[in-house]
Amino acid sequence: MPGMLINIDVPDMAAAETFYCHALGLEVGGRFGEDFVELLGAPASIYLLRKDGGTSIGPSGGGTRGYMRHWTPIHPDFVVDDIEEATERALAAGAVQEAAVREARYGRIAMFADPFGHGFCLIEFNEEGYDAIAN
Repeated sequence: MPGMLINIDVPDMAAAETFYCHALGLEVGGRFGEDFVELLGAPASIYLLRKDGGTSIGPSGGGTRGYMRHWTPIHPDFVVDDIEEATERALAAGAVQEAAVREARYGRIAMFADPFGHGFCLIEFNEEGYDAIAN
């Protein structure tokens, strides 16, 4: 199986580094120039890529980058031991909470957006985890 990493486009590298390190307890693992930072501390490496708003989303076109709140079918979920503490840390770092912490069959979940419009969730699994919804 190939490895996995997560790339997150951001318009402001310093603000993104500060947010993700404070909100999620990640640490800088490496810097590759001014526009590319590796963050460690999650099961997959996260790379912040500085991309200006209004620039093309790719070589085939299809639109431009925007950093207002946007929906995407892919978003990261961060598993935490204490969802209240993790929620407080995320909010203090600048996250926007989009829904209250709620109970689910597999544990507790809270939904957020980062300061750049990207959605993410915090999940505190119970003992069953996703096995609770497997049947």
